[in-house]
Amino acid sequence: MKSSPDFSVIIAVYNGGATLARAIDSVLAQSYPPLEIMIVDDGSTDNTATVAQRYGESVRYFHQNNAGVSAARNAGARIARGEWLAFLDADDWYYPERLRWHADWIRRDPGLDFLTGDFEYRRSDGSLIGRSMEKTVAGQALLQLANGGGDEVVMEGELLGLFVEQHFGDTHTLSLRRDTFLELGGYPEGIAVCEDVNLLIRLVARSRRVGVICQPMAVYLIHGTSATRSDPLRAQRQTLQALSLLRPQLVSAPATIRKGLLGALRHARLDLSYVLLRQGRKLEALSAISPLLWTKPGLQSLKDLASILRG
Repeated sequence: MKSSPDFSVIIAVYNGGATLARAIDSVLAQSYPPLEIMIVDDGSTDNTATVAQRYGESVRYFHQNNAGVSAARNAGARIARGEWLAFLDADDWYYPERLRWHADWIRRDPGLDFLTGDFEYRRSDGSLIGRSMEKTVAGQALLQLANGGGDEVVMEGELLGLFVEQHFGDTHTLSLRRDTFLELGGYPEGIAVCEDVNLLIRLVARSRRVGVICQPMAVYLIHGTSATRSDPLRAQRQTLQALSLLRPQLVSAPATIRKGLLGALRHARLDLSYVLLRQGRKLEALSAISPLLWTKPGLQSLKDLASILRG
C-alpha cells in the first residue's frame, strides 16, 4: 500500500453539457487532488465534448458510441491509472473533503475492503431534501455509533446485511481499489437502473470491513428527467431485474448478505406493486407481490400482500 493512495475519478456523461462543468470543478476543488479526472462521453449529441475540452490537460476525455452508463464507467476503469477508483455523475458534485477523508483513512487502515459515506439529496434550486444515511436502518445505526466518537465508523457483521437490504452510500461516495472493481467485472452492462446497487451488493458480499464517513461527502441532484422519475414503472421493473440477477451469484455468500438481498427484493417488489396500483393495475400489482409468499415466507409478506389487496 502506498503512503498516499492515488485516485482516478471517473465521470460518465451522456448529454450532460449543462452540468458537467460543475461536476469537474468540484473534483478540481478537492483538498486532496486526484491523480486524474476521466471524462467518458457515452455518445453525447450536445456540447458535452466542448465543455470537457475547455479543461485541457486537467482532464482526460474519451468518447465512445452510446452504450449506457455502466459501459462508460467500465471503460474508464479499464484504462484508469489510479490504484483507487471514485465515480461521479455529471449532474452531481463532490464536497471539497470527499477524497481527503477516504485517502487519510486508507493510509491509516489499509485493511478496509472499500469506503463509502453519507451524501445529500438536493433539488435543482439547491434546496436540501435530506441526507442518505438517515433514511435507512443501517445508516441510522452507524450515525448513532458515530455520535460523539468522530465521523469514521467501520461497518461490519450484521450491519453489512442491513446495508445490502437498504443501502445509503451511492456511486459518488464509493471508493474501491481498481483491482477489486475489475475482479468483480465492474457495473452490469445492459441495465439502465439499479446498476450501481448491483455492483455494491456484489462488493459487500466479498467484504468484511467497510469504512463509512458519517458526514455528507457529495450531492445527489433530484430532477424530473432522471430515469426513476420520468418512467417509474420501467425503473421499478429494472430495479427488480437487477436485484434478481444477484440471487444465483450470492448462493455462497454469508447468511447475513443473503438475508439482506431477500429484504432488498422485498422492497423492490413492494415498490413495483405500489407503482402499478397508482396506475390502476391491481391484478398486476398482486402478481408482482405474490412471489414473496414463497421466496420470503412469513408474517411480513402476508402484510405486504394484504396492503396491496386493500389498494
